[in-house]
Amino acid sequence: MKKIVFFIMMLAFISCSNDNQTLIIYTALENDIIPAYIDDFHKNYPEIKYKIVRDSTGIIASKILAEKDNPTADVIWGLAATSLIQFQEQEMLEGYAPKGIEKIKPQFKDNSATPQWAGIDAWMTAIVVNTIELEKRALPTPSSYQDLLDPRYKGLITMPHPASSGTGYLILYGIFSTMGENTWEYLKELDKNIAEYTHSGSKPATSAGTGEYPIGISFGFRGVSLKKMGMPVEVIFPQEGSGWELEANALIKKAEIKESAYKFLDWAISDSAMQLYSKNYAIIASDIQVENVEGFPVDPLAQMLNIDLKESAGAKTTLLSNWNSVLKK
Repeated sequence: MKKIVFFIMMLAFISCSNDNQTLIIYTALENDIIPAYIDDFHKNYPEIKYKIVRDSTGIIASKILAEKDNPTADVIWGLAATSLIQFQEQEMLEGYAPKGIEKIKPQFKDNSATPQWAGIDAWMTAIVVNTIELEKRALPTPSSYQDLLDPRYKGLITMPHPASSGTGYLILYGIFSTMGENTWEYLKELDKNIAEYTHSGSKPATSAGTGEYPIGISFGFRGVSLKKMGMPVEVIFPQEGSGWELEANALIKKAEIKESAYKFLDWAISDSAMQLYSKNYAIIASDIQVENVEGFPVDPLAQMLNIDLKESAGAKTTLLSNWNSVLKK
């Protein structure tokens, strides 16, 4: 039902035109935050017709790779930077320095002479728990990755699958960056408590919110937004630190690049867009001043593990292969 409602809502501001000047935007941004963002774009560029194709990180990335020789998308908006780095290595992106690129912090954009991607915000691992369900079962609230191994949590935890979810991969890489080769022993133990691996990064949080499974390894934004909605959840950022990923934008390399694609990428890192991103994420890529987001750590940068996005992208194939061989999931 939720997907149907969102589809209808998107029709309200996606042109039905099939002309070849309609801007095709591929994104993995969360369904419920896209309307407010795209409304700002439409106000700035009412003349541009556009169509949004939205799915999880893994599915959007796979779609882009499948269309490599005959790309459909014009721009990528809010996809994991590690995926964009992989596209960059395969020469699938066109370099472009959007207006305002100088405001993007160095660690949140490609350092090529002409950047091939630019970040908009960062999201990080959080553990979302249903306080009522834990109290019913007389269970403690976990505060760390290690706490999640408690056998009393057997069948009560969900997490996203790292092969299909960007959040799943940032969780995996975050654990790997803290545990190294001990990662696989840890994950085998954690697997004993896992009820389900989801294809959506936000589903573990929403499942915790409804009480379907009381503990979800997910990401901060979704847990914080559920709490604001009045759901009985607590959002815990792991004591060991949080794995994180950058949502970023890029221009697809095509024989003909639409002028509207450049305009969209200019808008997507504009001050007005950044202000909107900052309402949902504690860390934005721009150096403009924004208010702190309630529900996140006071110093979100200190919570983030020391992760190099290029190293994370480079390790992805190996880590997913190890995941499949060790867990067979």
